Amino acid sequence: MADLFDKPGVERDRADGAPRPLADRLRPRKLSEVIGQAQVLGPDAPLGVMLASGSLSSLVFWGPPGVGKTTIARLLAQETDLHFVQISAIFSGVAELKKVFEAAWMRRANGQGTLLFVDEIHRFNKAQQDSFLPHMEDGTILLVGATTENPSFELNAALLSRAQVLVLERLSLADLELLAQRAEKELGRTLPLTASAREALQEMADGDGRALLNLVEQVAAWKVDGQLDREALAARQMRRATKYDKSGDEHYNLISALHKSVRGSDPDAALYWLARMLTGGEDPRYLARRITRMAVEDIGLADPQAQSICLHAWEVYERLGSPEGELALAQAVIYLALAPKSNGGYVGYKAAMRLAKKSGSEPPPKHILNAPTGLMKDQGYGKGYAYDHDAEEGFSGQNYFPDGMERPELYQPVERGFERELKKRLEYFARLRMQRSQGE
Repeated sequence: MADLFDKPGVERDRADGAPRPLADRLRPRKLSEVIGQAQVLGPDAPLGVMLASGSLSSLVFWGPPGVGKTTIARLLAQETDLHFVQISAIFSGVAELKKVFEAAWMRRANGQGTLLFVDEIHRFNKAQQDSFLPHMEDGTILLVGATTENPSFELNAALLSRAQVLVLERLSLADLELLAQRAEKELGRTLPLTASAREALQEMADGDGRALLNLVEQVAAWKVDGQLDREALAARQMRRATKYDKSGDEHYNLISALHKSVRGSDPDAALYWLARMLTGGEDPRYLARRITRMAVEDIGLADPQAQSICLHAWEVYERLGSPEGELALAQAVIYLALAPKSNGGYVGYKAAMRLAKKSGSEPPPKHILNAPTGLMKDQGYGKGYAYDHDAEEGFSGQNYFPDGMERPELYQPVERGFERELKKRLEYFARLRMQRSQGE
């Protein structure tokens, strides 16, 4: 085994003689070496301003894996002369936290501050998160938490009120190219890839710098003649699994993107987000339900057929299963994206719900109530009711709202699709109602 790591570019400078991974060897030594994240590290960005003013507050880094959360926290401690302590919420409990706080208190008593970096901080329960608060308030620790989940949902309001949330973004292809160049310099050789294959390697990393360095390390170890093209690289190296959590942020972000692409009449974008969710492992039945909701909410009566197409696509999926059944869902998405849009029914329904809650228990007018008993007839039930089929043009124009209620306009169709015709009918009946009320 002695010669296993005796290759160019592999270092053995750990105390135990074990090789250092490329990602560890390329870890930045100062904040200016961090690739990407200019939105938080730039001179006018939050961290740049904090460091320039010499006043660093507790922070929560929110972002995907491999974008530098741990590295930035470590460098912040270095640049502010704070003792760096790192724990993970996955492996730490109450006993470990107590020891960390006690050690930080001792350091503080000796004039040394502590930057406590908590990875996966959202994994701590409410009581554990609350345990940080007194130590943050009295200055025993400066907390820097890292999470891949939305802090608004996963972290206590009390904790969030004492820390600033900074969003770290996935690395761009340009960022990954710069990282690959650093890796090649460290390794002392260029990757045996064509330009297209090099771009494909960066795409495989999916915005994750650590994943890219692992891929670079693997490719650099291959013994090949010449350069590998995109196809040859794909045959040797699998693309990293797409980041998607069916119960997390990605789930809600992508369904929102799909819904808004349909609403925005962009079938190409809608198909893309549908495909992203399916390749991420989303349940097609969930998508079928949400697609049907889009038809109800954003198309409505502008194209009454849209709902039927969604329901039929849902039924086709249930009968065919995967993967053929997904095609029916894709076709429904295309139809919805290109259908005329109206939220008239949706808005009208919400307005009716608000009015119903406001009006309480107002009864219907007596003339539209049935009178199956003599007592009810004596009370005026059904008196004066006009049977619309017997009225001129099949329309009596009677009031159907509670007595004394000002007539509202709840449904307001748009000038698109089939609702254009419904608007004409609505206006027609409004004119007749006006005529009937004036006794014409």
